[in-house]
Amino acid sequence: MRSEMHHKKSKKRVVWKKAALAVIAAGILLAVACVIIFNMLVSRQDVSLLAEPLPAATIIYDQNKEEALRISPKKSEAVSYDSLPEQLIEAVVAVEDKRYFEHSGMDLQGIGRALMTNLTNGKTVQGASTITQQLAKNVFLSQERTWTRKWKELLLAEKIEKNYDKQQIITYYLNQIYFGEGAWGIKKAAEIYFGTSVDKLTLPQSALLAGIIKAPSALTPYSHPDEAKARRNVVLQLMKNQGKIEQATYEKAINEPLQIQSSKPSSSNAIKYPYFVDQMIREAGEKYGLTENEVLHGGLRIYTTLDTKMQEAAENVYSQDSLFPASSSDQLIQSGAVMVDPRDGGIRALIGGRGEQPFRGFNRAVQLKRQPGSTMKPISVYTPALERGYSPEDTIVDEPVNFGGYQPKNAGGSYHGEVSLYEALVHSYNVPAVKLLNEMGIEAGMESSDRFGIELTDADRTLGLALGGLQEGVSPLDMAEAFSVFANDGTRIPAHSITRIETAEGEVVADAEVVNGIKVTEPAIARTMTSMMEGVISEGTGDAAQLTDRPVAGKTGTTEMPGTGGAGMKDNWFVGYTPQLVGAVWLGYDHTDASHYLTTTSKAAAAVFQKLMNEALQDEKVLAFPKAPGIPAKPKKDDKDKGKTEDKDTKPGPPEKNKPGKQDKEDKKNKHKSDDNDKKGNDKGRGKGKGREGDD
Repeated sequence: MRSEMHHKKSKKRVVWKKAALAVIAAGILLAVACVIIFNMLVSRQDVSLLAEPLPAATIIYDQNKEEALRISPKKSEAVSYDSLPEQLIEAVVAVEDKRYFEHSGMDLQGIGRALMTNLTNGKTVQGASTITQQLAKNVFLSQERTWTRKWKELLLAEKIEKNYDKQQIITYYLNQIYFGEGAWGIKKAAEIYFGTSVDKLTLPQSALLAGIIKAPSALTPYSHPDEAKARRNVVLQLMKNQGKIEQATYEKAINEPLQIQSSKPSSSNAIKYPYFVDQMIREAGEKYGLTENEVLHGGLRIYTTLDTKMQEAAENVYSQDSLFPASSSDQLIQSGAVMVDPRDGGIRALIGGRGEQPFRGFNRAVQLKRQPGSTMKPISVYTPALERGYSPEDTIVDEPVNFGGYQPKNAGGSYHGEVSLYEALVHSYNVPAVKLLNEMGIEAGMESSDRFGIELTDADRTLGLALGGLQEGVSPLDMAEAFSVFANDGTRIPAHSITRIETAEGEVVADAEVVNGIKVTEPAIARTMTSMMEGVISEGTGDAAQLTDRPVAGKTGTTEMPGTGGAGMKDNWFVGYTPQLVGAVWLGYDHTDASHYLTTTSKAAAAVFQKLMNEALQDEKVLAFPKAPGIPAKPKKDDKDKGKTEDKDTKPGPPEKNKPGKQDKEDKKNKHKSDDNDKKGNDKGRGKGKGREGDD
């Protein structure tokens, strides 16, 4: 019996051994087959384009799907490996791919390390692309984030490693990478940042450039010196940890100043429509997760909302210094402007500054944050008032007031007695706006601003909101999108510059979702606000914005420079629109101080707006605004609550085209149309229940 059982067990062991051997043999065969197939796929890759270090061009299409420009580093100049300092190579390798000289294109150890780190942290915090893979991606591949692209990247990296040595590969890499500030390639980067040749780069300079590679626009030392220095020191720390430099060398290097040139060379002419392209790159990152290098290097096809005729018209306007106020000798009065189609939210044109500007420099059309002044009144006061049943002909008393220590004043310090809401908006009286917001409740203004897309904080929950007294501020793009609500019958469509991104082969990388629009207010309210703001231009503070034979509505805005007694301004604004185009213009100094402030009224911004819109709309059809319907009168309140006087003779009669005050107040309006209405009133502090005023 035992012999029989032993025989059966021996037989089972033989079967298991045979099965195990079969599995092992199959595994070996499969592995061999995979290696053979992998090598066959690698051998089929064409990497001959590496002989030219320039990446493939990204093509930008305008709103009509016609080619507008190509983004390609035409001015990149190659350097030889012998020109690259050893410390530069070590710095790049330390931060980008520390096993570069050990792997063969794909770093399995790096992949495993990154996988474990990401699993431990529960998110992607570490990548595993080698320098060779980055080179393959930049030169040969589109930038879609798919496993297919990653697989192609690995095949190409292996082929590159088979055909070129390490010195050649890293030379190709450094010659075609983007370093920010218009610097394509290491030669241009050394010139732009340090005014030197590549072979003369010091250790701290080399570490700085190596650190920039990760995020050129966010780490440029000209715009972000603290971040750039911190990143440089990270690179130096890695070099020390990897035994590339000694402790003493490390300590000396991290204490070195940035040593960049005092003024950055201009490269704004290196690319067409630089400010629009800058916003397009920013949007590609924020909405679709593409990096700056991915957009600039990838051979993508990007379909945009750009109107080349309008963009060129805007650039022409901004090249004319005579249209802008005179600047101080040491600082240029700056400006930012944007034009948006309210019907689809498409950014048609965008200008981020005056004078020589570097590509991807500060874009005032979108990155600026300044208080909007009285351009907030239609959003935070008059729209919610109409929604609550007020009408343009309702009146409010313009008189000295005190709200717990907050005492808003009008421009020039004068008061005008009983005025209609229409008059108060047209002439930008401050006290009526604050009184009206107080009567409705501050929350009404906060909620309305939110609907218009203006982001506020709890610190903005003050009566100063009526006058644009915001803590953080807004950009011209923010205001253009907000005012598009009035031009688009109460519906807001988020402003955008990209509609679609494809690879050269037609694969979709990103597709802008069809936005149905966000209903902000009723069409009747939007049309009435438009009718009121037409009055701002035809008979109020915005007369300098009148367009040639074309209806236009809008609002002026200024913010006061403290300490000037109302004679100096920090910001000039004008935001206005026709049925098919919204324009927002800001004027001011980048660095406002006792020696640098505006002495112009908001008419300066209105004049720039007028020139921009006239040229942009030159060949466009003249459209009329929809007729404003009648607005139901608000529920009756007693005179005390409404702030009215008993003098019924001073109340304006029925509005003409919903514009009150055309009858027995004509003389009064003429009297108060003087330029002092376009000056700035007192600027109160940010204490309890206060906000810094912005008025005309």
